[in-house]
Amino acid sequence: MGESMKSDVVKRGVERAPHRSLLHAVGWASTEMDKPFIGIINSFSEIIPGHIHLRDIAQAVKAGVRSGGGVPFEVNTIAVCDGIAMNHPGMKYSLPSRELIADSVEIVAEAHAFDGLVFIPNCDKIIPGMLMAAVRLNLPAIFISGGPMLAGRLSSNSGVKHVDLSSVFEAVGRVVKGEMGQEELEQLEEVACPGRGSCAGMFTANTMNCLTEALGMGLPGNGTIPAIDARRMQLAKEAGRQVIELLASDIRPRDIINKDSIRNAFAVDMALGGSTNSVLHLMAIAHEAGVDFPLPMLNEISKRTPYLCKLSPAGDHYLEDLDSAGGIVAVMKELEGLLNLESRTVSGKSVAGIITGSRFVDKEVIHSIANAYSTTGGIAILFGNLAPDGAVVKRAAVVPEMMVHRGPAKVFDSEEEATAAIMGGSIKSGDVVVIRYEGPKGGPGMREMLTPTALLSGMGMDREVALITDGRFSGATRGAAIGHVSPEAASRGPIAALSDGDMIRIDIPNHKLEVELSDKEVSERLTQLAEFEPRVKTGYLRRYAEMVSSASTGAVFGR
Repeated sequence: MGESMKSDVVKRGVERAPHRSLLHAVGWASTEMDKPFIGIINSFSEIIPGHIHLRDIAQAVKAGVRSGGGVPFEVNTIAVCDGIAMNHPGMKYSLPSRELIADSVEIVAEAHAFDGLVFIPNCDKIIPGMLMAAVRLNLPAIFISGGPMLAGRLSSNSGVKHVDLSSVFEAVGRVVKGEMGQEELEQLEEVACPGRGSCAGMFTANTMNCLTEALGMGLPGNGTIPAIDARRMQLAKEAGRQVIELLASDIRPRDIINKDSIRNAFAVDMALGGSTNSVLHLMAIAHEAGVDFPLPMLNEISKRTPYLCKLSPAGDHYLEDLDSAGGIVAVMKELEGLLNLESRTVSGKSVAGIITGSRFVDKEVIHSIANAYSTTGGIAILFGNLAPDGAVVKRAAVVPEMMVHRGPAKVFDSEEEATAAIMGGSIKSGDVVVIRYEGPKGGPGMREMLTPTALLSGMGMDREVALITDGRFSGATRGAAIGHVSPEAASRGPIAALSDGDMIRIDIPNHKLEVELSDKEVSERLTQLAEFEPRVKTGYLRRYAEMVSSASTGAVFGR
């Protein structure tokens, strides 16, 4: 391994004496000349529960790297907690952080000539940002997440109930409706997030960590072993050792991430009823990997993939339950007839080799195909004259009576306007709440809007009111919440032409999202609109709005 390593450009030759001097300053020894330099890309942060413990994960990874014969160098990326950023201007920065994370990894890895990389993410945008960097750089790499949070436990006279972050967001709606008191809310908020880890349900963070495993970029257990479990530290050590094996075997991310593995990941996503954000992120990863993956292909995958796991917010199970039931390996074992079993993984085994070791499956948590919640997957892509380039809905979290819906539009040009209207009681049964100018360009930043959807759920209106937007939804959202409407309003998509009272038709089983207007009427209304005026005219968000593409292509730069 000492022959012809990328890191030779900073450590070999007389002209590299100054470089070696600087390396000595950080503790490197000349005896390590023949050992590979491994970048430990950590996203530790003291503001994010999912990242508060990642220094410990990094120590375990570095121990593994050293035991495998490598020299680890820990570096950091930024990270945003979507829950804390929710429902204020800070959320505009969440999705844009994904591109900065990818770019910063590229910069630090290339500038310091790392031979291989171990990525330590845990929460929403950090995981896809790092995956995008991994396929862009195409250095031998492996992922080890920080693991999920345990569910909280709320004690009351009627017993102990499991809760999580979505429980708190929905409780706000019950307080607004007068069904919950302030004291009860305070009790809930103190116990819902009991400690470190990514929020306990199948929200975006846990969806993406599970899909990293399904893609083949994380070892078995990466998606589900709880953050507090000793097995998480053991897995981190193993990841550190395994990156040296990947380097020795010259196995790189683009050997693992291809059309087949992305199909596998989407199939697992459908079975899990994962976050709608997975669509945005996997499309972006495919773009970085040079894989053509048209949005309509997702409905083909969904059509043949059963929905097997009903986790929070759609059901009463949590990531800790999925882990005890056998984890992602058990889900993939149940889906084996629908997967490409020859796809490679960072473990050195194929998917087929991994799932042969599947542990006990709890059929209450992971249903069999014969007993699936639905014969089709948990996510659907909708098309129609309101979303010519597509829109996304978490079908698994939609109640049966809202799968097909027709109602009048209530149109708002920002999340704040819609939230005020919901809290003010002006949304009625049957309405279709429309929130526009919240897309990648229009927001800018395509904010997640958990507050309005959670308010509707908490007020019991998710069974009678739909919500559509060119923005995004949290993985904790439930109800008929349709996001990523493309083209967005800021790009003069049809959603910009809507007026209050326009009748909107939603048909999730048939993948339709339409407004009862003629093409001519839509076109005439669009021509009468004033030119779009960017909301942010300084800083990173201004540059982001100028560069970002449509949500239908992953909201990436440069397309």
